[in-house]
Amino acid sequence: MSVIAVLKRTIGPCTLALALGSFSLPALAIVEEITAVFRPDPSNPMSNKFINTTPQSGLCPWHVPALCEAVNTFSIRNSAFRAYAAGPIPAYPDDPRKSAYFKVPSAFRDLQVTHRGTGRVETVQMRMAGIGGRWNVPTVSVWGTTDSGWNRFWRGAPPPCMPINYLAAGGNFALFFWIVPEGAGACSVTNGYAIERMSYTTLEYGYELKTPNPLGMDAGVYEGSITYSMGPGGDVDFGDAMIPDENTLTFNFTLSVEHNLKVDLPPGGNRVELLPEGGWQAWLNRGRQPSRLFRDQTFVISASGRFKMTLECGLAIGNTCGLRNGTGDEVPLQVGVTLPFGLNDQHEQPVNKVPLRLDGVGTELFQPQFYVNNRPGNLHFEVEKDDVKQMLEQPGSTYVGVVTVVWDSEV
Repeated sequence: MSVIAVLKRTIGPCTLALALGSFSLPALAIVEEITAVFRPDPSNPMSNKFINTTPQSGLCPWHVPALCEAVNTFSIRNSAFRAYAAGPIPAYPDDPRKSAYFKVPSAFRDLQVTHRGTGRVETVQMRMAGIGGRWNVPTVSVWGTTDSGWNRFWRGAPPPCMPINYLAAGGNFALFFWIVPEGAGACSVTNGYAIERMSYTTLEYGYELKTPNPLGMDAGVYEGSITYSMGPGGDVDFGDAMIPDENTLTFNFTLSVEHNLKVDLPPGGNRVELLPEGGWQAWLNRGRQPSRLFRDQTFVISASGRFKMTLECGLAIGNTCGLRNGTGDEVPLQVGVTLPFGLNDQHEQPVNKVPLRLDGVGTELFQPQFYVNNRPGNLHFEVEKDDVKQMLEQPGSTYVGVVTVVWDSEV
């Protein structure tokens, strides 16, 4: 918009000349904040869903919570909303758009949410699943018409909308709420009386969400928004008779992911002694060389999100850790991991004796299929046959080394 004002001072009255460019009314918006959280529940580890934490209002929480819960619908009541009739509404108008008409975006739409720290993007789907509010007319009897009472339509809901059989009304107003099936068209009520003026005060909408699987998301906060246009022909359309004050309806989303990654070793589990099968005495009695030295060390893990595993060594030999005796002889130590059922690798395969290497190849990504809570896994430590032979050439030697295994949620 451009405005140029020129003021001329004369002997007589002042005159004001305005040169106006294009002019449009400022957009007025309704903004709603939607919040949800994923927090793993040890009592229900198979539940991998976000919990909607948005404060609800209106019919769903106050009057019919069980019915809304049954259809996975939440409701919000906006008391600041206003819409007014563009003019008198005749009885039995020939077009439903000239009466009480409601069309909402009832099909799912995608919106992107972005992680605050990593910038990773996930997709949320949303649809409007209910519509309601308060309508007002002059204090006349509008409930009875020559055909049937308006209350039949407002309470029962005109198809394709579905009723919840709730209506609170007086002589000149009514509070109503309808369920809107997925992909439904417009729902409209035809007035049987001519109405001099009509208004909507408060808007109530139900919504349904489809959130991504939180087990594949980073811990932290994701944010995004979706905006619907309001008015004749808009996403939220009240027909041609009723004109809303607001032009847009915006939902701002904040999804919080609170993952759990916890690993516990049993007492003494950080000290590992490598032995041959059956112990040293059995091999000494047979007079043969052990085929390997090994130890499987159990740990207990709880995991609800993605993680990787890395290896750090006090002594590195090639791509793995090593052991050294007092005279400086060295042998490589092979390290592997087995994870409990429900934790898969990046190819969605079970993790069974997967090697841990210094370059991290093969253990870059593990992800849960459900919340794994306090389940046992194993670390595998082994000196292979040829290296055992080298160690036995130094009888009485003790080989030691330091190995650090890292479970890292920063994937």
